[in-house]
Amino acid sequence: MTKPFKTLDDMGEIQGKRVLVREDLNVPMADGRVTDDTRLRATLATVTELADRGAIVLVLAHFGRPKGQRNPDMSLAMVTKPYGDVLGRPVRFIDWDGAAEAVASLQPGDVAVLENTRFFPGEEKNDPALVADMAKLGDLYVNDAFSAAHRAHASTEGLAHVLPAFAGRAMEAELDALEQALGNPAHPVAAVVGGAKVSSKLDVLRHLVSRVDHLIIGGGMANTFLAARGVDVGKSLCEHDLTGTAESILDAADAANCTVHLPYDVVVAREFKPNPATRTVNVHEVAADEMILDVGPAAVEALGDVLKNCRTLVWNGPMGAFETPPFDVATVSLARTAAALTQDGSLVSVAGGGDTVAALNQAGVAGAFTFVSTAGGAFLEWMEGKDLPGVAALMR
Repeated sequence: MTKPFKTLDDMGEIQGKRVLVREDLNVPMADGRVTDDTRLRATLATVTELADRGAIVLVLAHFGRPKGQRNPDMSLAMVTKPYGDVLGRPVRFIDWDGAAEAVASLQPGDVAVLENTRFFPGEEKNDPALVADMAKLGDLYVNDAFSAAHRAHASTEGLAHVLPAFAGRAMEAELDALEQALGNPAHPVAAVVGGAKVSSKLDVLRHLVSRVDHLIIGGGMANTFLAARGVDVGKSLCEHDLTGTAESILDAADAANCTVHLPYDVVVAREFKPNPATRTVNVHEVAADEMILDVGPAAVEALGDVLKNCRTLVWNGPMGAFETPPFDVATVSLARTAAALTQDGSLVSVAGGGDTVAALNQAGVAGAFTFVSTAGGAFLEWMEGKDLPGVAALMR
């Protein structure tokens, strides 16, 4: 089946060609060491394939937020050695000063990392002059960084318009999964949306009610919806000023035949700390001095039954305050149900967002979902139904 974007399969002969590859190397570091190499490993398939096919691979990436200034604390020179260790091959670091000469000295199969693209003020402004200067270094362009695709920057969007442009393997996998999840999914479709605040997910919720059959709302944001339905949520985290907005989302869901699932039993405590005294109550029995911190077991069991009748699941955000025990129970339980259904072949499960990835790792099931996106902002904007500039630029 022809994909709507070009992939590495469409590149033809690339022996000796200079390929500018936009990757996400913005990894966490402490004391000069990479503390989580997930993003580095995500680049392996694309960079290895291009190098093995005889291309000269020039990796473009940002690191931190230097705001258009050279900052030695945000130099990709620090990442180059650990990156080479992950790739299992030598990686050269190339500064922008003298970059043309350095690139000219590279041989087919060589891999190099160019200095932080955000050292240029023109990167975030998508400056055509910077795009032209970058393009002189390459013959072809590959975007493999979905996590940066929601930004129209020189290295994420501009280059795709001046060089033949292709999606890398990680980008391809991400776009395939997203298409399966919301673009053209098998119905019934469920979405789990959790997190602290409704205000941060308003556009997501408004978009999803018209696309999914079941909307499962958890986390602190569920309290705002419960309050909109007249439930006294005690001293729970709740955006009381947004109850009207929550009501309008519930009305839109009704109009679209989307069933919204809110918890009917909850785990409450008088103080928010690890392992406090808790009780499990009906949502109408929350005391004035209690706060809702997790979804209750009866509701979780019912939600598991909802998933058993669905073919597709999109998940963003935890069900409760999962980082603080014992308020991870609902998230872990529902995630394990989703994982088991995925492994049985009855459910396509796509999850994304930082908190979500952490929660699925905590449940030990991240590897059992169909696809888990490590992108934060880009995944959220995709869930909002927005066009991502870096993706749109790759379309045929």
